Amino acid sequence: MQPIGPLMHEHRLIERLLSTLAHEVRRIESGQKPDSPFIDQAVDFCRTYADRCHHGKEEDILFRELAKKKLAPQEQAMLAELVEDHVQGRILVRAIEEANRAVTRCEQPASVETLLPLLRRLIEFYPAHIAKEDKHFFFPVMQHFSRQEMDAMLLEFEEFDRRLIHEKYAGLVAEREAALKAGGS
Repeated sequence: MQPIGPLMHEHRLIERLLSTLAHEVRRIESGQKPDSPFIDQAVDFCRTYADRCHHGKEEDILFRELAKKKLAPQEQAMLAELVEDHVQGRILVRAIEEANRAVTRCEQPASVETLLPLLRRLIEFYPAHIAKEDKHFFFPVMQHFSRQEMDAMLLEFEEFDRRLIHEKYAGLVAEREAALKAGGS
């Protein structure tokens, strides 16, 4: 298997989440109240799975290894574009989280009017990004790696995934402990 196999598999789960978000957008557009707990879960999915897990493997492993290779100018340009997409995705997810908080705090139509276009942008953004990787980047750049290098990346992907859940929840506990310490309780 090539390292792009697990990454493309992860893309399919991201697409499934986007499909559920598209359904939520249609519900809101039909006049129903946003399902803010679900939107919070989608934000967590985007941050933990799509960004930290998936983009983490891309940026911290695949892209790091590609930086050691002599890439063609178009490959270098696409790599830079993909990294910028990741940055823009993080900004968009943060904006969705803030808009969703506003919806839960005040239930004003203006908050929903802010949230809806952000959700629509996310639903459009990720498929375009995924298509760039799946159809125009992943397969061509694999030519730069030997079988041994690909196997080493796959092992590193597995270790990355194994550490991720511990990292997430150790961070959660540390944040809570810090908040308790700061509050004196």
